[in-house]
Amino acid sequence: MPRWEHGSEERLKQAALELFQEQGFEDTSAVQIAERARVTTRTFFRYFRDKEEVIFADADTLKETLVHDLLQAADVSEPLLAVVRTLAGFDWERLGSRETQHRRNAMIAATPQLLERDLVKQHQVAEGLSDALRRRGIAPDLAELAASAGVQVFRTAYLRWLAGDDDTDLTTMTETVLSSLATLVPGARSGASPDPGTPR
Repeated sequence: MPRWEHGSEERLKQAALELFQEQGFEDTSAVQIAERARVTTRTFFRYFRDKEEVIFADADTLKETLVHDLLQAADVSEPLLAVVRTLAGFDWERLGSRETQHRRNAMIAATPQLLERDLVKQHQVAEGLSDALRRRGIAPDLAELAASAGVQVFRTAYLRWLAGDDDTDLTTMTETVLSSLATLVPGARSGASPDPGTPR
């Protein structure tokens, strides 16, 4: 069987997604993924610790990028808005096509152990964004609330974007969800607080 090292990581990701969809996550092995990608099993473990890691391979880099972007944001005086716009401003199609991300998300939702790991990853992103807000001068309790709420607001918009069959872009979708959130808190401004600290 030919062994092609160039592009192995991407082929492994694609092979894993295909097999998970065809026969289920539990019934797919690392050996099968490697065979579908036409690389050795040793090559698989050079890139990934286990088959779960294939699904979450970009998670740590994504978190680092989002934290960096929030630290560089021009204005965090409205921390919730800053978090949501940081998330919406990321080029999510760098992680794969909209269809690929939709298939990945559906698989995670249908697999308890993947869903649990996905929730942990979401929490880690929220913690990273909260820390970034604190470093920008936002009070700790407000930073934590803004980061947690912002991740959930964006998650709602992201899922609608994945499931949508129109051309609405993710930024517009996110602003729509944020506006909906405002209707749940009459009289409150998005991201506003009586004492946000002194953002830098």
